[in-house]
This record gives sequence, C-alpha cells and structure tokens, in this order.
Amino acid sequence: MAGKPYKGQKKGAGRFVQLPEWLQASEAWATMKPGPRSLYIELKRRFYGSNNGRIILSHRDAAKALNMNRNTVGRWFQELQDRGFIRMTQASHLGPSGIGKASIWALDELPTDDLKPARKAFMSWSEKQNPRHKNRTPRPKKQDSQQSEQEETGATVLKFGTP
Repeated sequence: MAGKPYKGQKKGAGRFVQLPEWLQASEAWATMKPGPRSLYIELKRRFYGSNNGRIILSHRDAAKALNMNRNTVGRWFQELQDRGFIRMTQASHLGPSGIGKASIWALDELPTDDLKPARKAFMSWSEKQNPRHKNRTPRPKKQDSQQSEQEETGATVLKFGTP
C-alpha cells in the first residue's frame, strides 16, 4: 500500500496565538481598551511553550511591532500589569558592556518555566466604581423668575405680538 502523497509535502499550519474563552470572559479583559489587548497578543505571540517568565519585549520593539509610539506602549504595559495579565520578571538595564537589555516578562495565565503555578490575578480584578459625591451646591429654595415677582407685586404685564 502506497503512502499518502500529501503528507510528505505538508509542513504544518504554522504557529498561532490562542486566547482561551475564560480569559476573554473575565471583567479585566472585557473592560480593557484595544491597545493593551493588542500588546498582550504580541507578548503571547513571543511565547513558544516553554519560555514563560523569559519573554523578551522592549518598549521600542513593541512600538515597532504595533506601529505605535514608544510612550503609548509604555502605558499599555503598565495597564496590563495593573490588571494582572503580565508581570515583569526582570527590569530593563544596561548590560556589563554598556548595551541595554530589554525587560523580561511573564504571562500570568500560564505557569512559569521554573514550575511556579499560574497566578491568574486578572480573574479577581474588578473595575473601581467612583461613587457620586453629594458635594453639589444645593438649589435655592426661592427661585428668581419674572412670574413670581409679578405675583408678589400684583402688576399686570401686557404682551405685544401675535397670539
């Protein structure tokens, strides 16, 4: 029996980024703006199965990959950290030869490569509700209007124009 001819030429479908349903259903993901979401997808794209906790992505590389400004991407990194999706395992620094080293990140939805369990801090994140304050200026009890003045003085007002 001959082997199947298409198997020999098949190279695979390539890599893909998987976003689980439970992650997308979380309040932290649902209330997040599109910019930080795209940054998270870029970070997850650089995760290849065994390097969680060692994902290297600088602000400049992220800005170049997302076609955004470096300062904007910095706010997105901070928002992802505040919501509990990522954490920095090593901050950016100058290496021994004076060459800069990028920040190293870990995705909190997955266990790290040193066998620590996933934190999943974003599942307990909730949006802070700002209560309405009752510090507004109260309305005056007596309203100033022409009608109330007319009633007090008893004067009649003639209106000119078409009825």
